[in-house]
Amino acid sequence: MKRNKDKYVVAMLWIASLSFCQVKAQEIPLVYDVENSVSPEAVYLPPFEELPLIETLPDPFTWSDGSGRSTRFEDWGRRRMEIGAEIQHYEIGRKPERPDSIAAEYYNDTLTVHITVNGKTLTLTSSVILPEGEGPFPAVIGIGRGSGSLPPDLFASRDIAQISFNFTEVMAWQQIRGEEPINQLYPDLIHMGAYSAWSWGVSRLIDGLELVQDQLPINLRRLAITGCSFAGKMALYAAAFDERIALTIAQESGGGGAAAWRVSETLGEVETLARTSHVWFMKEMFQFSDAVGKLPFDHHELMAMIAPRALLILGNPDYEWLADESGYVSCKAAKRVWETFGIADRFGFSIVADHDHCILPDLQRPEVEAFLDRFLLYLETVGTTVETHPYSEVNYKHWIQW
Repeated sequence: MKRNKDKYVVAMLWIASLSFCQVKAQEIPLVYDVENSVSPEAVYLPPFEELPLIETLPDPFTWSDGSGRSTRFEDWGRRRMEIGAEIQHYEIGRKPERPDSIAAEYYNDTLTVHITVNGKTLTLTSSVILPEGEGPFPAVIGIGRGSGSLPPDLFASRDIAQISFNFTEVMAWQQIRGEEPINQLYPDLIHMGAYSAWSWGVSRLIDGLELVQDQLPINLRRLAITGCSFAGKMALYAAAFDERIALTIAQESGGGGAAAWRVSETLGEVETLARTSHVWFMKEMFQFSDAVGKLPFDHHELMAMIAPRALLILGNPDYEWLADESGYVSCKAAKRVWETFGIADRFGFSIVADHDHCILPDLQRPEVEAFLDRFLLYLETVGTTVETHPYSEVNYKHWIQW
C-alpha cells in the first residue's frame, strides 16, 4: 500500500512539475516589439592577447567577465546582449543603431524604405507578394527573393506574405570595403563585415514595415526570415540582432552559420574560420585563424541569441564544405538554451542528404510546414519536435562541458 502511495506522490509531483513548465513556457514571449529588448551595457571585451584558450564550446550562460553564470530567463536578455557584443567586437563589426531619419512608402506591390544618415540616403526596395483578403497577414522576409530558397507555395498556400530583401542595396556579396552603399552613411565603419551590414539592412526593412502599417497589412508579430548558404548565415545574424523576427529558417548555412568554428577545425575540407570569405567578416576576426579556441563565443551562441524565439536549422551532409557534423554538435549545444527555459519545441534541426544545395527535399518539407504552422499561424497543436540527422555515432557531449 505504501509503495502505491509513493508512486502516487511521484506521479503528482511529475504532473505539478509539468504544469509549472507549461505555465513558464506560456509566460516566455514568442517575439518582441522592439529590435533590442535590453539596452546595451559595458561588456568585458579583452584584447586578443588576454583571451583565455577554451578548447570546448563556451558556456552560453556564463557572464562575459567570468563572475558566474545564470540560467534564469530573467537574466537571458542581458546575457544575449553580452554575446551580441562579443560577436560584433571580434567577428562582424558593430551593427549601426536605428537612425532617426527613416521614411517608407508602399505602392504597386513594392515597399520602399529611405534611410538618411549624415546627409546621405540609402534606399531599400522590396517586392511584396500579398495574399488576397484584408489581413493583417503573417510574412516571411526572403533573402534574394520573397521565399528565399524555399518553395514559394509553402507560404502562398498559408496566406503568408512574401517580402524580398535585396541585400546588394546595402552591401555586395563580395564587398569592396569602403565602396558599398552603407559606407556612404557610415564612412567610419568601413571595417565592418557584410553580416553586420546586412543585419542592419533587415532591421531597417522591418522599420519600413512598421511605418506603412496603414497601407501594407502585415502582422508585425508574425515575421519570419529565411535564406540558404551565405544567405542562411545572413538569416541567423539578422534574427540574432533583431528580436522582432518571430521565426528563423536557416537553410544549409555552413561555416559562419550554424556550424561551430571550434568543431569545424577537427573536420576535413570544410568552411573553417580561416577559409571563409574575408569580406563577410571583419579583418580582425582572422587573427583567430590559428587560435580558434581563443574566441570567447562560438556559433551555438549565435543561434542561442535567437532564443526564446523560434529557429529551424536545415542541413545537407552531401556537401562536405557545409561542415554539417559541426552544425549538428553546435545545434545540440544551442538546444540546451531552449531546453533550459522549458521551450525546447521552439528549436529544431534537420540534416538530410540526397538533394541539391539549397533545394528543399520532400523529407524536410513537413518539418518546415510544422514551424510555419506553429510560429506564424499559431496552430498550437502542431508538433515541432524536430531533430533529424545522420550523426548518431558523434560524441557531441565531448564539446559541451557545462
